[in-house]
Amino acid sequence: MTLPQLQEITARYPTPFHLYDEKGIRETARRLKSAFAWNSGFKEYFAVKATPTPGILKILQEEGCGVDCSSLTELILSDKCGFEGHDIMFSSNETPACEYALAEELGAVINLDDFTHIDFLKGTLGYIPETISCRFNPGGVFQLGESKEGFQVMDTPGDSKYGFTRDQLFEGFKKLKAMGAKRFGIHAFLASNTLSNDYYPALAGILFQLAADLEKETGCDVCFINLSGGVGIPYRPDQEENDIAVIGEGVREQFEKILVPAGMGDVAIYTELGRYMLGPNGCLVTKALHFKHTYKEYVGVDACAANLMRPAIYGAYHHITVSGKEDKPCDHIYDVVGSLCENSDKFAIDRALPQVELEDLLVIHDTGAHGFSMGYNYNGKLRSAELLLREDGSVKLLRRAETPEDYFSTMIFA
Repeated sequence: MTLPQLQEITARYPTPFHLYDEKGIRETARRLKSAFAWNSGFKEYFAVKATPTPGILKILQEEGCGVDCSSLTELILSDKCGFEGHDIMFSSNETPACEYALAEELGAVINLDDFTHIDFLKGTLGYIPETISCRFNPGGVFQLGESKEGFQVMDTPGDSKYGFTRDQLFEGFKKLKAMGAKRFGIHAFLASNTLSNDYYPALAGILFQLAADLEKETGCDVCFINLSGGVGIPYRPDQEENDIAVIGEGVREQFEKILVPAGMGDVAIYTELGRYMLGPNGCLVTKALHFKHTYKEYVGVDACAANLMRPAIYGAYHHITVSGKEDKPCDHIYDVVGSLCENSDKFAIDRALPQVELEDLLVIHDTGAHGFSMGYNYNGKLRSAELLLREDGSVKLLRRAETPEDYFSTMIFA
């Protein structure tokens, strides 16, 4: 987007704001669908927590996606957006009874996180739904060697609070079947933001063999396998992006190697790719307000960690460009900071940028997922607007910026 285009938007909508790219979202959804077209039951269940915005969810719904919810309000939001029945997956942990009850009322597929939740769900509903899913945690360390992208994937499921152990899963399937369940699913998430075409196929191999073993030992009908999220995006310009077509082909190879010989060629494959779907298709636009020259050079902007938390809590990298200066040399070193009363409120540390001037527009990239959604009101900060850049070049307001009246609306002064 050119500087004049961005200036035209900021003339109508004050910074900071999150801006999403409709064309990019649709193209990403279609690439994913094409990569898994070999599986007749394939469905993407977009992780609502990544971008809980009605205008975004409706675009994804038009592209054939379902939604994955993890809370009461995400269920309500999905219902208001027109999702229903098995287009909703409910994956939560430490779940209140009222949330299970609403999930069942909406006809969602419930994905249990723990063995003890079987009895809790039965006690809540009075019965076990005929279609049920369970989350698997293999424990230990999940690791891939060097991929062709030169990126090593490593995570530690054994430290994760989520999921059944293998023994619990077998016992749980038998128990659920005895309680009336007829159709079963498996879900797992082993590593986050992987830049490797090998992650999904490796996970698929683990889950496909598990499914075959479960069917053989328990007699349960495994109808779907949910590979969840974990396919990452390149936050840094020098990182190579994943090839979803190669990933889909790798999963297909595992499917034909393991499930087809086991007589399970009709199993549906599901995904929950919140970051992959939206991350690169959104940005945070902010304006330079102040400059500070002390022990370092600082650019103070009108956004803060309340608009984008990832750098403050993870030290996460987000690429930053200065609109209209993309081709100028990055010969100045700055910390780009917000106004929170926390020293971690920094979008970039020692970042090479072109010289920044007062009221320059800075674009913080790859904020389409886990950007606005992780916002908060610390220091009384008001959450920003969300805008959609439509395919025809026009801009639509998806969510207005908060006002002081919003902030005070739940307070009791008497």
